[in-house]
Amino acid sequence: MSSVAPAAPASGSGDTRVIVVVGIAHAVSHFFHLILPPLFPWLKDAFGLSYSELGVVVTVFFVISGIGQSLAGFLVDRVGPVPVMLGAILLFAVSAAVLAAAPGYTGLLLGAALAGVGNASFHPVDYSILNRKVSGPRLGHAYAVHGITGNLGWAAAPVFVVTIAQFAGWREAFAAASLVALAALAVVWFNRDALETPVHRAAEAVGPGRGAAGGTFDFLRLPAVWLSFGFFFAYAVALGGVQTFAPEASRLLHGVPLEWVALCLTIYMLGSAGGTIVGGFLASDPRRAERVIGVCFGLAALIAVSVGLLPWPGWMVPALFGLMGVCGGIANPSRDMLIRRAAPPGATGRVYGVVYSGIDVGMSIAPPIFGLMMDMGMPALVWLGVAFAQATLIAGAFKAGRATRVRDAAPGAA
Repeated sequence: MSSVAPAAPASGSGDTRVIVVVGIAHAVSHFFHLILPPLFPWLKDAFGLSYSELGVVVTVFFVISGIGQSLAGFLVDRVGPVPVMLGAILLFAVSAAVLAAAPGYTGLLLGAALAGVGNASFHPVDYSILNRKVSGPRLGHAYAVHGITGNLGWAAAPVFVVTIAQFAGWREAFAAASLVALAALAVVWFNRDALETPVHRAAEAVGPGRGAAGGTFDFLRLPAVWLSFGFFFAYAVALGGVQTFAPEASRLLHGVPLEWVALCLTIYMLGSAGGTIVGGFLASDPRRAERVIGVCFGLAALIAVSVGLLPWPGWMVPALFGLMGVCGGIANPSRDMLIRRAAPPGATGRVYGVVYSGIDVGMSIAPPIFGLMMDMGMPALVWLGVAFAQATLIAGAFKAGRATRVRDAAPGAA
């Protein structure tokens, strides 16, 4: 059994270069999460679709991504993250071009599927690079920047595609999104030397407390891995509700002006980005990860319940989106630290692939369910569903953290 020793982390400017380039790639992956939902009003009219049918388009994206993400972790561990990252960004460019030329519903599904394949690799790729190339003292900040750039990608997409759609058309908005992916592809290509990591040809020998040595699939026996998967599933259900139909539900419940609907989502993402900056400092102590997650998502759930049940004036709703985004953002780096603790040495790509596929499973289920609530004329249920999912994150975080501590305390743990 052979393995390659971990790459020596960069320092100073080397850390910064890695963090920035990975952040740009991550921003683009999140940008492509939200090029479709903000254009639902245009696509609904263009093709005569229902909210549920539009939700299925998002489901296709995340089903493909979820299946691919589990497999992508193994590919990253086998061939290295850089080739996988380059291929994924190229697929984003192709998918947006397909969406721009879509003649009907089938074309939308095909474009969503291609984007899902591209999205599949990003968490295994990103975290494999960051965990192996960034020095330990800067890792919490690297997670924070990673989260911030993802949220900025989410924040930019609605404004970008809606603005272009208003002035030029929805097809032109998708075409412009393809150019964004090509620009990111160039950035990663010219900085690929900074991102390269050693390739694992076989599982690294690890102590029995960290996962049985020598087995490619042995990490799947670790309870912390599956508890983390469940955590991300619930996280994605909540996020899926916020990203797809919560803004429209707010318009129906509280009379939010139509031109503010996409802005609500942008404010949420900007709030999340700001909260992540604070969360990066809190994540410097992994022992408090569960407490940070519990407090933040508890507050987020209370805000969601209030939006669903209380008669807020429409002008206040964007601020509530922002506050909920701040709460989630503060929790994000602690969430990433929680998952890092669950990963045995030599299985980073595989663990992140399986764990983060929970996001894709949750995101594939949430849109049609929330879309059905909208079609049934029950927008308040969208917000109550978001709150319920956020509340389950609290128990999930503590269970995952406890399972990791029990594993690490076992005899022979590394």
